[in-house]
Amino acid sequence: MISRRLLRVKVLQLLYAYYKNQDRTIAKAEKELFFSIGKAYDLYHYLLLLIVELAFVSEKRIEAAKAKIIPTQEDLNPNTKFIDNKVIRQLAENIQLKSYAESNTITWTDQEDYIRLLFDKLVKSDLYINYMNEEESSHQDDKKFVEKFFQTLVAADEDFYSLIEEKSIYWNDEVEFVISMVIKTIKGFKENDDKYHSIMSLFKDDEDEDYVKTLFRKTILNHTEHMEMIQTNTKNWDLDRIAFMDILIMELALTELKEFPNVPVKVSFNEYLEIAKYYSTSNSSNFINGILDKLVKELKENGKVKKVGRGLVGEV
Repeated sequence: MISRRLLRVKVLQLLYAYYKNQDRTIAKAEKELFFSIGKAYDLYHYLLLLIVELAFVSEKRIEAAKAKIIPTQEDLNPNTKFIDNKVIRQLAENIQLKSYAESNTITWTDQEDYIRLLFDKLVKSDLYINYMNEEESSHQDDKKFVEKFFQTLVAADEDFYSLIEEKSIYWNDEVEFVISMVIKTIKGFKENDDKYHSIMSLFKDDEDEDYVKTLFRKTILNHTEHMEMIQTNTKNWDLDRIAFMDILIMELALTELKEFPNVPVKVSFNEYLEIAKYYSTSNSSNFINGILDKLVKELKENGKVKKVGRGLVGEV
C-alpha cells in the first residue's frame, strides 16, 4: 500500500529526527520509523471509512424525515441513490476494513461536527447533485462518484486538512499520498467483489519492508563515507552552510544507488530531486541535481553501482 515515494519520505523524516536527537540509537529510531509508517496505514483506513460514515449520516437523515409528524412526499419517497451506492456498500461490508478499524480503534464517531459539515458540502456540490439526478447508475458510475469525492471534495477541503493535523502529527505530510492510494483502492473494486475482497496491505511485499530497513540502516552506517564523498564534490561550498536536509537527501540517494541493484539509477535520481522540492529550500533541487550528477559518475567509475534485472544490466 505504502508507495516507494512515501517510504523514502518517511526514512528522510526519521533520519532527520535521528541526527537531531542526542539520545539516539538506531534500534529506537527504526522502531519509530515503522510506527510512523503504520500511522500512514491508519490514515488509509480512516479515509476509506469517511465515505461510509457520510452514507450512514444520509441514511439517518432519511429515516428522521420519514418519522416526521407530517412528512412530505419527498420525505416518504427519498432519493436513496447515495446510500445505495454499490461501492460504498462494498466498503461498508468489507471484512478486512472493518477488522482493522475495530482492532485499531479507527472511527469517525468522535468527529460528528466535521462529518455534518462535510455532508452539507457534499450535498451542495455539483458532483452530488449530478449523480443523484441520474435516473440509473452502474457499478462503474458508482465507482466514479466515489473516486471524484476523494479527488475533488476531500483533497481540496481545508477543514479536512485542519482535522487531520489535529488528529496526528504523523499525518501532516502524507495526506495526498494516502488519498492517491485510496483512489487506487476504489478503482480496484469489481461489481462481483464480496466482503472478503482484499484492500491494500501495509507493504506491497516483503521486498518493500526490507527496502525500508536497508535504506534507513545503511544510510546511517555509511554516513562518514557519504559525507566525505559529498564534501569532495562540493569543494566550492562550506559544508556547514549546506542545508542539513540537502545532505540527508543526497546520503539517501547514495545509499539507494549502491544498495538496490534492481532500482534504476534514473528512478533514484529523479525521486530524490522531487523530494527535495518539497522538503528542503527553494534552490535545493537544482543544487542537489548538480552534486548528485557528480556523485553518480564517481560511483560508476569506482564500480559501486551495479544494476541487475530485466532491462537494467546495461544501465551503467
